[in-house]
Amino acid sequence: MSNVDNSNLMVSEAHLILDHSRKEKAERTKDIGSPIQLPGKALAVHVLKNDAWIAENTTVIRKLDLETGKTLQIYRGHTGPVTSIAFFERDGRKFLFSGSWDMTIKIWNRDTKDLISSTEGHTDFVKTLLVVPSLQLLISGSSDKIVRFWDLSTISADQPLRSVGSISSHTRPVECLAAGAVSSTEFELCTADTMGVIKVWSLHKTDGRWKSSLKYELNHHRTRINDMYYGNAQLWTASADDTVQVVALNSASEADKIPRLIAHPTAVRCLLPISLTDLAEPYLITGADDSIRSYDISSLQEPDLLGVVDAHWHDVTELRLWMRTTSGDDGQIRVEPWVISASLDGTLRKWRLSELLSPPPPPPASKQPSVPPVPAVPEESDFQMTEEEERELAELMDSD
Repeated sequence: MSNVDNSNLMVSEAHLILDHSRKEKAERTKDIGSPIQLPGKALAVHVLKNDAWIAENTTVIRKLDLETGKTLQIYRGHTGPVTSIAFFERDGRKFLFSGSWDMTIKIWNRDTKDLISSTEGHTDFVKTLLVVPSLQLLISGSSDKIVRFWDLSTISADQPLRSVGSISSHTRPVECLAAGAVSSTEFELCTADTMGVIKVWSLHKTDGRWKSSLKYELNHHRTRINDMYYGNAQLWTASADDTVQVVALNSASEADKIPRLIAHPTAVRCLLPISLTDLAEPYLITGADDSIRSYDISSLQEPDLLGVVDAHWHDVTELRLWMRTTSGDDGQIRVEPWVISASLDGTLRKWRLSELLSPPPPPPASKQPSVPPVPAVPEESDFQMTEEEERELAELMDSD
């Protein structure tokens, strides 16, 4: 009697089919969105003016020019993948914060690239960072399930950040943070974890430390929260349960407290509520699988799908608004809204917002033999992942 494990053969065949499909799509999409090929994978992206700041799995933070794709600065010092970055300015000084799998939070001088200090902030991977500028406060979330608060009123060379409070209520890794300042001694914080649990906190500053009080818990998602935005008294979340959901916080109306759901065909990795940006237009951009979807959310009860763009050949992981500034031949400065997408295919791509809201029909699939593009050669790094880290990164890279 044969003892062959057919289930493994089926899994292997499924992966071969998926790999073949991605190679074909890599050729088909190699030029769309003016791709910028990265040496590694972008785990977090922020856009400041015409520059993208990228937290990479190659252990570095990269600053590049979105117009040319040229790398302008590289920040080296972490010994694990960099998962999150945040920015802060005070007294004319510009700071960059970075969190990593090496369990540290590092502070950099954005002008000189100098490493100012390193803080051993958690006992597991640092997954997310959030700065509340008006409160001079940095908040970090980690795989150790703890949220920590760090004082930014004094930043000194070679001195770790001063802890000013923590929350240890989650039972799973904390993936996302979102906050809104209320006053100099009070604010509201939302924390979300890999089980889909969202906790809404009231924070009060007493004797120099932040004390938390749980206002309520939201359980409308079935699993992991991948992205979260808070603004205009609305909390927007993207989840691995194949939905984007929005719920009104602090509303007196019971009807407003019912989450509004936008279903997707697969896990939603990221979202960009244009309504919460300076544009304040009623549109939502989402990334699910390798596609970018655009919605008219003038009515949350009946959101209207405007278009789907086959944007990458692997999962879309980040979406950011880019207010592209150009100078014309007439000397006039023009500002146009674009969207930057990052993907596990190792590229950043650029899209006019107007074209995402009204995309052209997709081109017919090519019947020519497909040859996937040669990947960029990764930059040298002494970083070596442990078996546990390799498993988590494999899950991140191939969570099909």
